[in-house]
Amino acid sequence: MNDTGGSTATKKNASSGLPEWKLEDLYASPDDPALENDLEWARRQSEKFRKTYQGTLAGIDGTVLGEAIAAYEQITERLHKAMSYAGLRFAADISDPERGRFNQTIHEQITDISTLTLFFTLEINKLDDAVLEKQLAEPAAAHYAAWLRDVRLFRPHQLSDEVEQLLHEKSVSGRAAWVRLFEETLSDLRFDVYGKSLTLSDTLNMLSDKDAKTRQKAAKALGQVLGRNSRLFALITNTLAKDKEIEDQWRSYPRPVSARNLANQVEDDVVDALVAAVRDAFPGLSHRYYTLKARWFGVEALDYWDRNAPLPDADDKPYSWDQAQEIVLGAYGGFAPDMAEIAGRFFDGGWIDAALRPGKDSGAFSHPTVPSAHPYILLNYHGKARDVMTLAHELGHGVHQVLSADQGPLMADTPLTTAETASVFGEMLTFRAMLDKEDDPKRRRILLAGKVEDMLNTVIRQIAFHGFEEKVHDERRNGELSAERLGDIWMEVQAASLGPAIRLDDGYRSFWAYIPHFVHTPFYVYAYAFGDCLVNSLYDVFQDGHPGFQDKYFDMLRAGGTRRHKELLAPFGLDATDPGFWSRGLNVISGFIDELEAME
Repeated sequence: MNDTGGSTATKKNASSGLPEWKLEDLYASPDDPALENDLEWARRQSEKFRKTYQGTLAGIDGTVLGEAIAAYEQITERLHKAMSYAGLRFAADISDPERGRFNQTIHEQITDISTLTLFFTLEINKLDDAVLEKQLAEPAAAHYAAWLRDVRLFRPHQLSDEVEQLLHEKSVSGRAAWVRLFEETLSDLRFDVYGKSLTLSDTLNMLSDKDAKTRQKAAKALGQVLGRNSRLFALITNTLAKDKEIEDQWRSYPRPVSARNLANQVEDDVVDALVAAVRDAFPGLSHRYYTLKARWFGVEALDYWDRNAPLPDADDKPYSWDQAQEIVLGAYGGFAPDMAEIAGRFFDGGWIDAALRPGKDSGAFSHPTVPSAHPYILLNYHGKARDVMTLAHELGHGVHQVLSADQGPLMADTPLTTAETASVFGEMLTFRAMLDKEDDPKRRRILLAGKVEDMLNTVIRQIAFHGFEEKVHDERRNGELSAERLGDIWMEVQAASLGPAIRLDDGYRSFWAYIPHFVHTPFYVYAYAFGDCLVNSLYDVFQDGHPGFQDKYFDMLRAGGTRRHKELLAPFGLDATDPGFWSRGLNVISGFIDELEAME
């Protein structure tokens, strides 16, 4: 993939015809003078900022505090723009050593610069409540009230200025270095299937191939290669878990998940209620569905490589990129024309990288970059129905990020829990549009089954992942876990979530090793289940004809990170602290399975 491109809106990969993004909207190339200028500007402004404001916050009025936050915000945006460019460029080809070095260098420079302004949030957290309340009476400071609220959430867990600076500066040679090792190792792995040397993305894609033998060979190749590398992945997992344990103890977090819950602005008991509700639903959802699917395949139990297999009577009809675009934009437009217009910018502006390339990040994401630019989407498009849903999912994120950008760099980002709302809602819109247009009972059954499997992967599978993380982090406190023990925990949580209709064997023991969320963002995964159940309830309200739903929905997305989940859901009459809230969301999945059983 090139770093520069012509003036055409979207570059296409020559071999596949799939789009590749235009990163020159951020910088023309790694050598672009604008990149060096932005970093130098940020350094000068950070030095000036420290000289002007360090040690003064308790004695300034709200107008000056507002001016200080605005200056801090401008510096933050320049740094995040540079970091976004380096990170996106690296994601496009993780196997390229030059890109890895460039990304690391930029990361180190930004860490060095941001150390100059580290005092600011630490000093904000030292302000007495009465002092800050008086400052917030001024409009300039009041504009940033939500950001100040979120910064001060971490007051009880803040360490001394010297320790905070040490942790900040050492991050590039500590946690970030281990994450990079994981990414580059995973990117370099190749899997032998039918004599072909395949990437992780291509091999995982084969697990939903129509041919049973191909699925089996792909699964066995995954198990063999991941198994051979399991000691390295175990070392990475143990090191990062111990690193987190040490910092959690210093910061006095009661549980390994507590820091994530605080960052997600969600109460521990709400997350516990979600996890408990999903686990209680294992028998009625995943166990029941996979028993049904096994019956369709004429067996008592499915091998694990058949979990996402196409149904026996499914066709192999691929979806071209143009068809996927038409389907998703049509579904978005059916909900609200403005939503389709915003999503259309991603296609027209070259904001999507969907091409298949060796070395490319094997996952999918929508990166918000900075409000002065625009988000970028990465996915690996194989032409399957699931890929259409992935496109709908990431475009949902993208629309959300575009709408929230007006909140500014400090308040545009949302917690992970509510960040998944727009993405899962976009999936649901797309699925419903496809289902409503389908009159053929066989095709409706295939679509319904595909949606149920996606929802099980989003809810059941992610809560099983959460259980894996809980056990790993809890046990790590007593000593290092072997690769064998990690495999034991993985098999235990997977068997419990999938049920007796999915047959597991030793080849599946090392599949924990490729899950990136465990490494990148510990305890991220429950946010998917949170978002799916939330959206199921939200969509139920929409279908019931809730007045002004579209306007309220756009208001929710525009709020960015300024409101918490209770405030966001209140206009729809929903409350995630209600014990029945999660059951309402899970009942949607159960209803789809009821419909599939009735079709038999």
